[in-house]
Amino acid sequence: MGFSQPLDASRLTYTLTATPREVPDTQTLSSVRQTICTDHMITASWNAEHGWSAPELKPYGPLSLEPSASCLHYAYECFEGLKAYRGHDGKLRMFRTDRNTRRLLMSAQRISLPEFDPDELEKLIYTLLSVDGARWLPRNRAGSFLYVRPTIIGTDAQLGVARPTEALLYIIVGYMARLDSPAGGKRLLTNPDDTVRSWVGGFGYAKVGANYGPAVLATQEAFRQGYHQILWLYGPDGSCTEAGGSNFFVVWKRPEDGKKELVTAPLDDRLILDGVTRRSCLELVRERLKGEVEVSERKFTIGDLLAAAAENRLLESFAAGTAWFITPISLVHHRQQDIHIPTGPDGTPGDITGKLKGWLGDMMYGRVEHEWARVVAERRENNA
Repeated sequence: MGFSQPLDASRLTYTLTATPREVPDTQTLSSVRQTICTDHMITASWNAEHGWSAPELKPYGPLSLEPSASCLHYAYECFEGLKAYRGHDGKLRMFRTDRNTRRLLMSAQRISLPEFDPDELEKLIYTLLSVDGARWLPRNRAGSFLYVRPTIIGTDAQLGVARPTEALLYIIVGYMARLDSPAGGKRLLTNPDDTVRSWVGGFGYAKVGANYGPAVLATQEAFRQGYHQILWLYGPDGSCTEAGGSNFFVVWKRPEDGKKELVTAPLDDRLILDGVTRRSCLELVRERLKGEVEVSERKFTIGDLLAAAAENRLLESFAAGTAWFITPISLVHHRQQDIHIPTGPDGTPGDITGKLKGWLGDMMYGRVEHEWARVVAERRENNA
């Protein structure tokens, strides 16, 4: 076998669009259902014999796939979701991008897609934002963000379940609605007994497309009943795992000693995603609220949640993730029982939730300098 070329950001070629599209205003963004993406994307192809091609930055547009492409038949697909934040100081920042690129590598390995150097992918993400960021998220939109989606798909055109011999990496950037402040707080419905999101020995810990589509049916029923998302329970005891596609946190007083505790599901059974926001919340509470709040990554059940509510030990709950950021949870409905969770007025964050949301938001939008938030070097000549 010949030399297999690694993914190499230094080989990137540029073809800038000759027809820049109109950047939508906020009214347009709120009225359209489809995702509006920026002028450019980055692609790199891979095959088992030669490795990765030179990446290309080129105008955003459709992909060409054979109808027998393996991603369409066998779910050879993984992706990441991260945001670029326009700071109040005018700078564009990314938040802990290295965590996302390493998680994409893990996801690719889980479903037999090609490996790559995550540092090279990070360079490509920053390059795409350096070209499109200034125009598509101008300085007058401080406090806003763009959504970044790196994706890898199997593209070999042969039916049959086998490791892909061809694949495509692509990176797109677009707009996403702000979700973190639902009126009255986020309301969750527990999943039906016959439906689970992930299982031990499965792939719930990887960010693959097959994790999400099958969950929509239960989520639609939650919407129909007036809830925002599903609280996914697992096992005969009903262990709390995730809130929709977000990590689920509870703040309560422990029954044995009354100590305030922040608890979330563990990673060791690989049921949940190792969320970047989740990790950041845990690290911040351990660092900044040491002695005030105990941090636990462990199993806890819907029965524990019911007991804490009945004993007035339940203090706060929130969902954490890229899409929903830090969103206070005000209600969990389980088998005809409502679990009411304290929030601020009209579902605003409580004490711990508010501190975390404030600390992270300050980093992302440049109100404080922090090593987790890195500035994008933008090409201002592309601004319109």
